[in-house]
Amino acid sequence: MTVFENTEQLYLILGKLFETLLADPETGPKFVESKINIKFTIDNPSGMIWLTDHGKVICGPADIKPTIEMTLSGDTCHLFWLQKISLPIALAKRKIKTKGPIPKVLKLLPMLKPAYAAYPDIARVNGLEV
Repeated sequence: MTVFENTEQLYLILGKLFETLLADPETGPKFVESKINIKFTIDNPSGMIWLTDHGKVICGPADIKPTIEMTLSGDTCHLFWLQKISLPIALAKRKIKTKGPIPKVLKLLPMLKPAYAAYPDIARVNGLEV
């Protein structure tokens, strides 16, 4: 059984997480300044989440050209945001597959602290075990 019950739960939890990240007074502006669009393609359950260069979160398909594409499972997402798997290890083990400039992906890592801090509560409030 997968961590997320369905796509709606995935969008609810990860959508809230990314909105929290982009609303952070330090992280949000830095992300917008990076001028990148990130497309997350997730399976188990199937879904697509976008972080746009305008600081918006879109859950579902969008007509946007991604700078970076990341493909991963819902379970890997959950483990990543709980800091039980690091991005370099997930990339090396192909648990996260990327297209686009890897240096830009790695440059974003310091911006993730507010999301790491927020995820356990967001997940717990929405019925996930953390």
